[in-house]
Amino acid sequence: MQPSDSVSRHLPQFPESLWRATTELPSFPRLNEDIQVDTAIVGAGIAGITTAYLLSRQGCKVALLEAGSILNGTTGHTTAKISAQHGMLYDELLNHFGEEKTQMYYQANRDAMNLIQKTVSGLNIDCDLKPENAYLYMESDDELQKLQKEFDAYIKLGIPGQWRDKLPIPLNVSGAIEMPDQAQFHPLHYLKPLVDEILKAGGRIFEQTTITTLEKDGPFTLTTYRGKHKVRCSHVVSASHFPFFDGGGMYFTRLHAERSYAVAFKPETAFAGGTYLSADNPKRSLRTASWNGEELVLAGGENHKTGQGICTHNHYEELEQFGGKLFGIKSIPFRWSAQDLVTLDKVPYIGQITSGDEGIYVATGFNKWGMTQGTLSGMILSDQILGKDNPYTPLYTPSRFKADPSFKNFVVQNADVAKHFVAGKVGLVERNAEDLQPDEGGVITHDGKRAGGYKDAKGNLYLVDTTCTHLGCECEWNDAERTWDCPCHGSRFNYEGAVIEGPATEPLEKLDGHE
Repeated sequence: MQPSDSVSRHLPQFPESLWRATTELPSFPRLNEDIQVDTAIVGAGIAGITTAYLLSRQGCKVALLEAGSILNGTTGHTTAKISAQHGMLYDELLNHFGEEKTQMYYQANRDAMNLIQKTVSGLNIDCDLKPENAYLYMESDDELQKLQKEFDAYIKLGIPGQWRDKLPIPLNVSGAIEMPDQAQFHPLHYLKPLVDEILKAGGRIFEQTTITTLEKDGPFTLTTYRGKHKVRCSHVVSASHFPFFDGGGMYFTRLHAERSYAVAFKPETAFAGGTYLSADNPKRSLRTASWNGEELVLAGGENHKTGQGICTHNHYEELEQFGGKLFGIKSIPFRWSAQDLVTLDKVPYIGQITSGDEGIYVATGFNKWGMTQGTLSGMILSDQILGKDNPYTPLYTPSRFKADPSFKNFVVQNADVAKHFVAGKVGLVERNAEDLQPDEGGVITHDGKRAGGYKDAKGNLYLVDTTCTHLGCECEWNDAERTWDCPCHGSRFNYEGAVIEGPATEPLEKLDGHE
């Protein structure tokens, strides 16, 4: 095992997800005609695909509409733990929601886990589904009482768990909670067969198809950004991360975006099994995955609000050091990052988008636990669309809004947005485009004004207006991903200005000077 001061630097030059690199996904056309379906689902990640799959099984005619490529958002860049152990959460939920609804949260995620396992068995899916015990651990002695309170919540709620003083891996801890019978898998190998089933049932899938408007008169009508083609339907699901349609629900004020990072490395010493998550900061996550017949260790964490990481490449280096201290590192074949949305009370919004918009549904705010919460979204939304009762509807309804802690979080969150909105508009920028080195980007002065510049390895210069096209905040350069990230609501753009993640739907304005 390597000592901490000699961890090898094997980080790949460019980010690439292990899941995307090891899955051959089909490609689908852009929507180039007007169509009519029973249900239109916007967003082809785990929530959208699971919803489409469950509806298709019941004979519904569905269309999946993806602004980019299917499974290339958070689902393609997750750490892919299948678990009901979601960090330091149950004590907090118990204080906010009470015993009955907190038990409901646990059971909902267990039901989602069971559906995944049942689907894998029923469709004979080879996705490296592997049962694992999950560990939530605390390294700090000073805050151990917080973990003990979390374990007390397990006992009160009847959640299976054991207190541990040691971990199976070589990490010194002050205490840990073990939750048995959790799992991990290859998310895209699981979801690809569901895509096949959707197509077999007559479902239609379109990529590079951004939806910009929703008309509610008569049958719902969705209109595409390119070509202005129409999709008419009886039900609409927004599973697009930030909802593409807000409906007056003010979702951009009730969600915040966070980025997290992962490195997948070949260890020098064996991994003892289990999945791991730290209860203290900085957040750390561990699991294994198979690659070319070898076992890789996935180290994740380094969370921060989107657009507010000082030097994003440092986050990868911190994870490399963390993994190297524990297991040693032979090489790092993959590194990648993901973006997750967090709600005011840390429970996702799944259901009718507003109390007055019958037939329009949303699934968002999975708080980094999209494998179960995205699956649960499909279960809840398909039931609602089919007119069936679902026991979890009251807990996850997007219309909930309680004064404590939601209102407090609402004020704090939007004060943070306001701070970054103002901060981005003031201050001097001393760099010019000429100062950029090959493969370097950053905020510069162009024609006397703030702008964003990126110079590729060949010296080609790309200039954009850094003003986010969503609500006008100023984007910041993300050097590890070569993207422009908005610190207010999490929109992201590539170095040419094209939208990668919403809520923005319009690209950044290109400026003269592109060579």
